[in-house]
Amino acid sequence: MSTVSIVGTGNMGSALAALFERSGAIVQTIAHSDFGTATIEGDVVVLAVPYPALAEIAASGRERLAGKTVVDITNPVDFSDFTPVAIEAGNAATELAALLQNSHVLKAFNTNFAATLTAGAVGDAPLTVLVAGEAAEAKQAFVELVAASGAQVLDAGDLSRATQLESVGYLQMGLAIGEQIAWTGGFTAVR
Repeated sequence: MSTVSIVGTGNMGSALAALFERSGAIVQTIAHSDFGTATIEGDVVVLAVPYPALAEIAASGRERLAGKTVVDITNPVDFSDFTPVAIEAGNAATELAALLQNSHVLKAFNTNFAATLTAGAVGDAPLTVLVAGEAAEAKQAFVELVAASGAQVLDAGDLSRATQLESVGYLQMGLAIGEQIAWTGGFTAVR
């Protein structure tokens, strides 16, 4: 049985806890404010925090995250004016991977809303989770874990593809803010 540690207790953290519980995983939830002193039980660590928190988490948790699969779910957006944040590395996940060189960094869940993660569906269609990353074994194990929840999981390619995933996440949020889609809706893949 897998153990997943989720850093963040907001809507996304709670929705991801429900998803991983459907997968049969043991779920540890860690408040972002407690991360600096928390024991990390999971082999998979999901960072359900805003983009600006990634650098601080990497700095304080580098040793504790070594050897673990670390999942970045962020969309780098300045929420004061809803504009994308320019990232020199190209995307948040690649930037995080440079800070956590001894971890297996993946990008996932940034194209999903909390409501669809909780429901396991987008409307009448199954939830689609897109995953990008370099470490083939870690990514495959993660894909299998998420798929056990009933979600459809697609391998989006290497970590450079996180740039496109972040663009899709930003587009989807903009559509929801503009009330063109509901926060219970979003994108899914029909196969």
